Amino acid sequence: MSDARPRKRSLTLQGHRTSVSLEDAFWVELQRIAADRGTSMNALVAEIDAARGVSAGLASAIRVFILEQAKARP
Repeated sequence: MSDARPRKRSLTLQGHRTSVSLEDAFWVELQRIAADRGTSMNALVAEIDAARGVSAGLASAIRVFILEQAKARP
């Protein structure tokens, strides 16, 4: 079983480094979605970042995106 504690990883968004804390299960799923789309994790997170509202933190936006993707799968 993966660790339930969030792990911080660095990403590059719009040319700037930022760090995001997510649980291992979310990192694994985010990488899978990026691979399925033929894109990098940085590019996918940049899409999520651009689509999120100002009231949502990036980590929360990523978790919601992953949940929505999982719910949309047949």
